[in-house]
Amino acid sequence: MSIMRLDEIVARFGGRLSGDGSRVVRQVATLERAGPEEISFLANLKYRSKLSDTRAGAVIMSEELARHSPVPCIACDHPYLYFARVAQCLNPVAIAQGGIHPAATVETDLPASVSVAAGAYIGPAVRIGERCRIGPGCVIGPGAEIGDDALLHANVTIYGGCRIGARAILHSGAVIGADGFGFAREPEGERAGAWVKIPQIGGVIIGDDVEVGANTTIDRGALDDTVIEDGVKFDNQIQVGHNVRIGAHSAFAGCVGIAGSASIGRRCTVGGGAIILGHLTIADDVNISAGTLIAKSIPKPGNYTGAVPFLEHGEWLKNFARLRQLDDLADRIRALEAQLKDLAASTAKPEETT
Repeated sequence: MSIMRLDEIVARFGGRLSGDGSRVVRQVATLERAGPEEISFLANLKYRSKLSDTRAGAVIMSEELARHSPVPCIACDHPYLYFARVAQCLNPVAIAQGGIHPAATVETDLPASVSVAAGAYIGPAVRIGERCRIGPGCVIGPGAEIGDDALLHANVTIYGGCRIGARAILHSGAVIGADGFGFAREPEGERAGAWVKIPQIGGVIIGDDVEVGANTTIDRGALDDTVIEDGVKFDNQIQVGHNVRIGAHSAFAGCVGIAGSASIGRRCTVGGGAIILGHLTIADDVNISAGTLIAKSIPKPGNYTGAVPFLEHGEWLKNFARLRQLDDLADRIRALEAQLKDLAASTAKPEETT
């Protein structure tokens, strides 16, 4: 943990300091729990009342809120982002000493700066960049590649032939490169209904600065690769199907499911529990709410929300087709109402209009 003065924080990140710049902060905390040597943030007007009771040493907030602060504050345009940067400075990532634990199995040459914990297995022809940290119980298959400064927490599995970019963070239980769900069905004969496995011969390519949450799985491609571009962030327990492509700096909350061959644009956000069906295309800058089912492509940016109770499939299709016509039906009803009003006015008796 680091220690910083408020004026040092402002010198590094900008913003306007109000109050004692020599005040020292050692950690970040919430407004309710922060003490005199901790810094907090306030980004929403509805929590302004919490300022009056805070014991925080300093608070990061907008210019609009800064005049209400009873403690030293840093005013800036994006308080939550500013807070994130301060939190990183006060909680720097520990630098592990390079070296291979005697209980690890390594079948390839590694840079001296790489740290490999007990129980890890690294197969032949693996390429691992400088200063990587491989946690206990990790498995890295033959021919996999991992960029500089990557961190694999305990029990991460990377199948052979997959590529992970620089500064990636993979949390415990993540599986990169398992087979996608590819099967063809026997239509008739003695094996009618049986499933025939389609070999998954693609790989997974993950860009730089990607974070993969605990127990998240990213399947290898059936023929082409599954591709995750730079800066993508995955929460825990997410399923990414084979041949999916995800654009840079998109973010996915927990339990999202993405079916095979979906293509998702850049800077998209997807709320928890949302489902994206396969072979769809989603434009850049799309925001999908939690629990939403995306059943067709989204060609333009925007916010999308929807959940429909389940029905027998044929009935659901019929009702959903009608649902998609609601706006058109509403316009037609308004037009009919206007026509009826005009008709009533034209046929009214003279005494009814006076």
